[in-house]
Amino acid sequence: MFSMALALFLAVGVTPMSAATNAPATILHVVTVQWKADSTPAQQQAAVDGLRKMAAEIPGIKTIWIKKVKVQPAEFSTVFALEFESNAAFEAYTNHPAHKAWEKIYLPIREESRTQDVTN
Repeated sequence: MFSMALALFLAVGVTPMSAATNAPATILHVVTVQWKADSTPAQQQAAVDGLRKMAAEIPGIKTIWIKKVKVQPAEFSTVFALEFESNAAFEAYTNHPAHKAWEKIYLPIREESRTQDVTN
């Protein structure tokens, strides 16, 4: 039975290790956000919209995610993720003028954020 399943996977181009070998060298920067209680929905949306503008201006940002599916803990209401092409692009992001400009919108209304950065 196992050999039949293996033969079927190989016939359609799937190897048992395919998920494990799909390990890109990009860096994912995932941030969950709790907004300040006195921030407005318009301010929060401006910060999220500003992510798109910032990502378009910073070289090396490959992909951006801004639509929440699930966020934890419950008092955090927003999540976003940026994918960087390389460690050099990730390191350049912090001091890039577009990032500094976005922080002027984001930081005054952010109560707390939690960040995870991951790569292979």
